[in-house]
Amino acid sequence: MGKTTVGFIGLGLMGGSLSIALKKLPREYYFLGLDHNQTHCEEALKLGLVDEIVNSLEALENCDLIILSIPVDGIIAVLQKLQNISPQCTVIDLGSTKEKISLSIPSNIRKNVVTAHPMTGTEKFGPKAALPDLYRDKVVVLCDLEKSGKAQKDVAKTLFSDIGMNIVCMDAKEHDRHAAFISHMPHALSYALANSVMKQEARESIVALAGGGFKDMSRIAKSSPTMWEDIFRQNKDNVLEAMHAFQSELKKCQKMVENDEWEALNTWMKDANTLHDIL
Repeated sequence: MGKTTVGFIGLGLMGGSLSIALKKLPREYYFLGLDHNQTHCEEALKLGLVDEIVNSLEALENCDLIILSIPVDGIIAVLQKLQNISPQCTVIDLGSTKEKISLSIPSNIRKNVVTAHPMTGTEKFGPKAALPDLYRDKVVVLCDLEKSGKAQKDVAKTLFSDIGMNIVCMDAKEHDRHAAFISHMPHALSYALANSVMKQEARESIVALAGGGFKDMSRIAKSSPTMWEDIFRQNKDNVLEAMHAFQSELKKCQKMVENDEWEALNTWMKDANTLHDIL
């Protein structure tokens, strides 16, 4: 069996970490990389994340597998241009939203594409952020699989299983609503928390007191604003629904504190504790 040629479009945390994970497998791969950021290209080569840098989508058309690990708006734009790939090629996108991406795929390559969301990541980005075990023991959601070809479904499931991920299959619309609550809205809250502190006159003194709780909640506010702007735009309605739900609960807390309703507050917090019974 010859080498499997993989084209990575996007050489940051997700693509770089996937490259490292695949290199651990017994199968032989040859990795091509494409990124609009020249520094990322140079770093990816230096770190051994790719074997070769290419300068156009056309250079990836003969790949066996193409991985789209770029912001979600970019994924949609690239999918419109991948018109000359072979029928055997598998294209996997790793975007954090799924419905608009799934609906945007041109009909002539729809069977080539598997829309996936690995539920993992960090607040860091770029090739230097790549981690060897970013994907291991994490969940990957595969969406609208009935629209993908059998061979492509098999490739995607085998790939994610081989790197140690747990596969969940779901409708893209359902995915986006769930992701708004457990991923997208929490990022908005983290940005809001960071801004609320940074706008205080004594922000340095406040941050000097920061312990684990604050650092945990504000950590993801270091995530790429460009990437998250795209996500909020694509999943606007679901993100707003999640924000309204959160605001409702925060208002309950505010009123209980204002009215000295400490017993009710204690019960409210105990209800929140039950989340960890199912996590």
